[in-house]
Amino acid sequence: MKTSYKNWEWNLYCSIFINILRHVKRFRTNINMGPEGSSNSFKDAAIDFTAGSVGGVGLVYVGQPLDTIKVKMQTFPTLYRGMVDCFRETLFKEGITRGLYAGTVPAIVANVAENSVLFAAYGTCQKAMMIITNKEKAEDLSALANASAGFCAAFFSSFTLCPTELIKCQLQAMREVQMQSITTNSGHQMIGPWKLTQKIIQQEGIQGLFRGLGSTIAREMPGYFFFFGGYEATREILTPVGKRKDEIGPLRTMIAGAVGGIVFWAVIFPADVVKSRIQVSGLSGSLLPLILQISRKEGIRALYSGLQPTLVRTVPATATLFLLYETTKKVLHKLCD
Repeated sequence: MKTSYKNWEWNLYCSIFINILRHVKRFRTNINMGPEGSSNSFKDAAIDFTAGSVGGVGLVYVGQPLDTIKVKMQTFPTLYRGMVDCFRETLFKEGITRGLYAGTVPAIVANVAENSVLFAAYGTCQKAMMIITNKEKAEDLSALANASAGFCAAFFSSFTLCPTELIKCQLQAMREVQMQSITTNSGHQMIGPWKLTQKIIQQEGIQGLFRGLGSTIAREMPGYFFFFGGYEATREILTPVGKRKDEIGPLRTMIAGAVGGIVFWAVIFPADVVKSRIQVSGLSGSLLPLILQISRKEGIRALYSGLQPTLVRTVPATATLFLLYETTKKVLHKLCD
C-alpha cells in the first residue's frame, strides 16, 4: 500500500510539536520557582500520567468490542445491514478474541499512551489556564477554561495515538480487507500487531505509522475541547451546593464522563470516519475535501456509519475512564502527601 503522507507535512507537525514543547518547558520553569514547586509539579504530572494510564486500560476492556464494530462499519459501510448484523457476523465468523477483541493489544497501548500523555498535558495546560484566568486552583477553572486546556493537550496525545490507532484499525478490519483483496485477486495475509508494524515500517518507513496524523489532530483537538468541556460542565451541574467537584461521588463522576464521551463523538465523528478510511483503505487527501467527497459519493449517512455502536460503547467506556482516573488520582495524592 503506497503511503499518501507528504514529507513536508511530517516535518511541519514535528516542528510544531518541538516548538510547543520548548514553550511548555519555559512555562513550567516560570510557574515552578524553587525546588519545592518543581517537585510538586513533577508529582502532579506523574499522578496525572499514571491515572490516565489506568483509565485507558479500563476504557479498552469495556469498549473494545463495539469499537471493532465501529471501525468495520466506518471502513465498509455497505457490507453490513447495521450494528447488530455486524456484531453477529464478527462474533460467529471470527469469535471473541480474534473478532470482537481484535487489536486489543495495540488498543491498550494506544489508549494508555494517549490518555497518559493527554491527562499529563491536560494538567499542565490547566496550570496555564490558571495563570491566564487568575485562578489559584484547577478546581476553580470554568468549563470553558478546562475545555481550552483539553484542546491544547490533545495536540500532544495525537502523536502517541496515531501509530497505535493505525495498527488497531487495520487489525480490526483485516478480515474485510482480505475479502476485498480476494475479489481483486491481490494477496493478503492475516497477521498480528507486531508483524503488521514491521510490514508497514519496511514498506513505508517510520512515517508510514503516522498515516492519518493530520486527520487525527483535526479530530482530537476540537473533540477534546468538547470532551473536557462537557465533562467539567456536567460535574459543575451535578455538584451539590457547598461541595467541591471532586466530592460528587462515583455515580455522578461516571455520568459526567459519559456526557463528555457522547459530546466528543457527536462532534468529531465525520473526521473519525475519514481517519479510519485513511488508515485502513489507503484513502488520501485532506480532511475537509475528503468529507465533501464521501458525502457527495455516498451521502451524508456514510459520514455517520458506525455512530450507533460508538455512542452505545462510549457511555460505559468513558464513564469507566473518568471513574478510574479520578479515583486513582485521589489514591495517589493521599499516598504521596
